[in-house]
Amino acid sequence: MLKIRIKFRKYGVMKFVGHLDMMRFFQKAIRRSGIDICYSEGFSPHQMMSFAAPLGVGITSDGEYVDLEVHTTMSSAQAICALNAVMPDGMEITGYVRLPDNAKTAMSVVSAADYEAWLKQDYEMPKELCEYEALQKKLDAFFTEPKEVLVTKKTKKSEKVMDLKRLVYDFRILQPQERYFNRPAFYLNVCTGSTDNVKPELVLEAFFTFSGVAFDPFAVQVHRRDVYDMDASGMRRSLLDAGEIVGEGEN
Repeated sequence: MLKIRIKFRKYGVMKFVGHLDMMRFFQKAIRRSGIDICYSEGFSPHQMMSFAAPLGVGITSDGEYVDLEVHTTMSSAQAICALNAVMPDGMEITGYVRLPDNAKTAMSVVSAADYEAWLKQDYEMPKELCEYEALQKKLDAFFTEPKEVLVTKKTKKSEKVMDLKRLVYDFRILQPQERYFNRPAFYLNVCTGSTDNVKPELVLEAFFTFSGVAFDPFAVQVHRRDVYDMDASGMRRSLLDAGEIVGEGEN
């Protein structure tokens, strides 16, 4: 049995496909591509597959990961080609590596993720957020200068007060670019994992409220650049670094 880690992009109309449907889609894509995946034992066998960190509906990404257990493997180049041949528009496989036998799952090692966010073209930019320099001053007052930034995270069953200064590793204003429709945008590097998990929308909503602007989640496009394993010193490591590219003739 071999351990494999796959990296993929999710964009375009596929951003509207939720996590459970994405899992079902990958199960079908794995079968169609000829990947020799392992199945669990028992009355209802299922593919040995796990995803790193579920992506919210409407969010695009360049850095999604899924781990597989397989009996045998193609080369990385062959596997990427075979998988992309059965992918729809909005999905692209970009990495395929073999992991050591003792490697932990991507789900268990993810500890950080970075995002970009910008206002969609069809929405008018509030005047409070139009000027880059003024926006930077607001961010300094909201996040950089205070010793703590407390927000309330609401779930279906409870509420939890969180300190963003501890859980948001970087928060910056990005210069206007064509891809942001020539408006300022936001960069966030946040804690992501099973213990503490911060959604970028929560951070942006707190900042918008501080700036006197109503936050409309449907007006903001969020894009995940990547997810990472972060060591004790704060160094980020790509999840693909845990494995090696499979060459021709290897198994």
